[in-house]
Amino acid sequence: MKRRLAREKAFQSLFQIEVSDIEPEAAIKHVLEEDEREDEFLHALVFGTMEHKDEIDEQISSHLENWSFARLANVEKAVLRMAIYEMQFLDDIPVNVSMNEAIELAKIFGGEESGRFVNGVLVKVVQHFSK
Repeated sequence: MKRRLAREKAFQSLFQIEVSDIEPEAAIKHVLEEDEREDEFLHALVFGTMEHKDEIDEQISSHLENWSFARLANVEKAVLRMAIYEMQFLDDIPVNVSMNEAIELAKIFGGEESGRFVNGVLVKVVQHFSK
């Protein structure tokens, strides 16, 4: 499975976990097509994001301006969590790749302003990392 598709499936899994409160393994199985096998990268994104969810949520909250974490749409929550996990814990992926992929997912699955919103939050998170 290509990484772009794995990210999309991971996003869909994380979204389902948020909305339906199901276990990560069940969410992954639900998003895979009959002929698709679970991918190591997909598994790492979903389980890694969930493992560090509280820490990641704190980072998101601290970089929101005039917005509360509770008001975030589930699409933005899932995209931001996954992107921050990827940027912070997966050293083999350049930060700009993680950001671009997250912005694209937000544009595809979110509202009209989702891509711009995700970009704004991630830029602040990255600036905080580099201090």
